[in-house]
Amino acid sequence: MEDTLRLIIPFALVAVALVLGFGLWNMMRGGDPNLSQKLMRARVILQFIALVIVMTVIYLAGNRPG
Repeated sequence: MEDTLRLIIPFALVAVALVLGFGLWNMMRGGDPNLSQKLMRARVILQFIALVIVMTVIYLAGNRPG
């Protein structure tokens, strides 16, 4: 399970970066403020998910037998 989660971490980080980029791009070009708000909320949720995955990997790595 730890190995699977380690493989998911880069995808989670890329998802956060993409949503952040889309949100910033939308704000900088003067796009719909509601869309920017939704994208920033999605970024926060994705950051939380990425953090939980990373912390789970750290926890599992620390609890290895041996």
